[in-house]
Amino acid sequence: LNGLGERCGNANLVSLLPTLMLKMGYETALSREDLRHLTHVSRVVDERLNRAHNRHAPYVGENAFAHKGGLHVSAVEKDARSYEHVQPEDVGNARKILVSDQAGRSNVLSLLKEVGMTIEASDPRIDRLVRLVKEREFIGYTYDGAEASFELLARRELENLTPPFELVSYRVMDERRMTETGAPFTLAEATMKVRVDGELHMTVAEGNGPVNALDRALRKALLVAYPVLVDMHLVDYKVRILESAAGTGAVTRVMLECSDASRRRWTTVGASSNVIEASWQALSDAIVYKLWHDAHARGRA
Repeated sequence: LNGLGERCGNANLVSLLPTLMLKMGYETALSREDLRHLTHVSRVVDERLNRAHNRHAPYVGENAFAHKGGLHVSAVEKDARSYEHVQPEDVGNARKILVSDQAGRSNVLSLLKEVGMTIEASDPRIDRLVRLVKEREFIGYTYDGAEASFELLARRELENLTPPFELVSYRVMDERRMTETGAPFTLAEATMKVRVDGELHMTVAEGNGPVNALDRALRKALLVAYPVLVDMHLVDYKVRILESAAGTGAVTRVMLECSDASRRRWTTVGASSNVIEASWQALSDAIVYKLWHDAHARGRA
């Protein structure tokens, strides 16, 4: 599975099986119904081995059935066969519409439909949302792969979403110390003021880095009101420098991938010339997304 093996690996059954069954008509030990579990099995194997799943893997990757350009998405909406070699459901995967500076109304409408937001295609707010996405991408944000941040942006613009907490201020200090043996180590401390349900909380937390310290300080303020945050954890943290010519003053983009006990995963984005501020933006989006979806899941139950 997933091509795992010594040295160069082995033939990847995850790619071979659907090719043999769906494209060449061969019978295998798997039924067509078994094949619908292929994506789940592939990702569980990577989770067990503590490996990042290959987003670009054929058939089972998150981007295997991703669509980006406006005309491209419009065509897929009319007839998916124009750009998809098999139906994503046949291998347990799902179609993914991306939003970026190449996006048009088709991308935005398709994504809004995916997240359960019903809005008329002629609504002028759609054009405003498309413009806003492109403006934010120009200054460093990207929603290609950060669908959770896009959903929150759309809900703020179209549904007046208000976050369950309000940041008043934060301060982060990084201290480099020496141990008794002379080895260096760093300790980050975050002090935060945040308003929850109208009540001001001031918290202090230490972490093994500024982002970890911010996360802990925010959770201290929120856990009493929102105990569901206990099962939320960081899966991946990526930093990208967007203007290498600007050196240490360059705009930095941070992507955070989070998960919870339900195995749901979501990715958020932040952008700033200050890497801590970019991290805060992505972190706060991640927590708002978790709280909003958990609250609405309970409402549907």
